[in-house]
Amino acid sequence: MFHAETLCQLLFRLLGSTKIGGLLFFKNLVPSLFSSVSEREGMLPVGGVSPGTVALYYNGGALRAMKAAELFLRCAITLFGVLTAALIGSNTQTRDFFSQEKKAEFTDMKALVFLVATSGAVAGYSLIHGVRCAWSMVVKGSAVLLNKPLAWAIFSLDQAVAYLTLAAVSAAVQGSALGKFGQPELQWMKICDLYAKFCKRGEEGLVCAVLVCLCVVTVSSISAFNLFRLYGEEAKGSKSGRTASW
Repeated sequence: MFHAETLCQLLFRLLGSTKIGGLLFFKNLVPSLFSSVSEREGMLPVGGVSPGTVALYYNGGALRAMKAAELFLRCAITLFGVLTAALIGSNTQTRDFFSQEKKAEFTDMKALVFLVATSGAVAGYSLIHGVRCAWSMVVKGSAVLLNKPLAWAIFSLDQAVAYLTLAAVSAAVQGSALGKFGQPELQWMKICDLYAKFCKRGEEGLVCAVLVCLCVVTVSSISAFNLFRLYGEEAKGSKSGRTASW
């Protein structure tokens, strides 16, 4: 018993010369130790800020680059769509066969008529959305792409335009291949041997149509990202709210 009291007295003398000084030392030491450990381990909020209230920031530079890419693709679709309609729609050639005049026109092939109509419609559609993209880039904080119903409408229309363009280009390429190479089994002759100028200009129009198709498919992927990004932000926001409630 004597040894225990002696040890206690020595301990209190080392800490603060009195019992009160020792108690004050432990009172100040223990919370400081726990607070430093909690700050390092992330167990307790530091500075009165809950982890659930930390703002989530997105890479604004990447989103701006994607908007610029979408604007470029919309303009490219408009340009190549107009070129396709102009090259194929105005493509004609006249030849004389045994004192009879024969004229080749794009209306002779229904697939080309469908392609010209589709190219004109897609060019007008892309022009409208090109203006929308330019406006959203110029006006800072524009909520053009933050509206879910509008994002769903753009996504649906872009998907429909992509499928329509792909169908038109596929049909035109298939019909043009038959005209260029023929089909001996069905006794279809090579029309391009007789109308070389017509086929040459038609090939240029088909190249523009293929470029339109590639751009439209890429734009539809961007519109899908813009749509589902909104749901990703909503999910992150709800998760942050649940964390803050704890």
